[in-house]
Amino acid sequence: MKNYYFSTEKMCVGYDGRPLIKEMEIALPKGEILSLIGPNGAGKSTVLKSIVGQLQLISGAAYLGNDVLGEMKPNELAKKMSVVLTQKVKAEMKNCRDVVATGRYPYTGWFGVLSKDDEQIVDEVIELTHITDICQQEFDKISDGQKQRVMLARAICQEPEIIVLDEPTSYLDIRYKLDFLSILQEMREKKGLTVIMSLHELDLAKIVSDKILCLKGEYVERYGTPEEVFESDFIERLFELKEGSFLKNEKLLAYIKQISGQP
Repeated sequence: MKNYYFSTEKMCVGYDGRPLIKEMEIALPKGEILSLIGPNGAGKSTVLKSIVGQLQLISGAAYLGNDVLGEMKPNELAKKMSVVLTQKVKAEMKNCRDVVATGRYPYTGWFGVLSKDDEQIVDEVIELTHITDICQQEFDKISDGQKQRVMLARAICQEPEIIVLDEPTSYLDIRYKLDFLSILQEMREKKGLTVIMSLHELDLAKIVSDKILCLKGEYVERYGTPEEVFESDFIERLFELKEGSFLKNEKLLAYIKQISGQP
């Protein structure tokens, strides 16, 4: 496991000492995208919160390289991992650019003063994530979809090696879903960004993921490549769908393949 960039060993997650999902074994090389899928309530958010340290592991361990995640100092971890979870973020009296700029705080020292280099990084990320048109608007007054894009920009501003995202496309229309995923693809290709995220859109998960973790019940249902996961009737059984009800939008899939550079 230690040869992988992110890995877990018999990781058990849950609440108040009660296991929800047991003995999770994940092995992810640097620069790969892992998507968590499963029915509502299967534990996707619980797994992500446990990985980033918001919930204490019941047993087992998670590693970033050779480092145990739970033993890393907060500022050290913040320079390697950025996180976008589903809880609402309040940023009273801050505009969107100010929120994005908070992603530089792991590098600014005690006073939080941005250098010229920091400011340049903020500007570049705002352009990369296509939020230039809203960057001067008050964060608390923009839509949920716009907030999601701003929070992605803040996470990228940390210049992380790994990013953890919980349902990152939930509030986005189809244009920005594709835009969001193309940004992750670009970051993966150019900077070796490793991504762990939960997704509800199965078609998107199938196209953008290197690995997929399927959750339902006390143990991982399946962990493997999209080809291994999306075979036969497994998805119908995972989500308890009627046979043949997992429909594919071929035009959407073709466009996603185009922007992600897949054949």
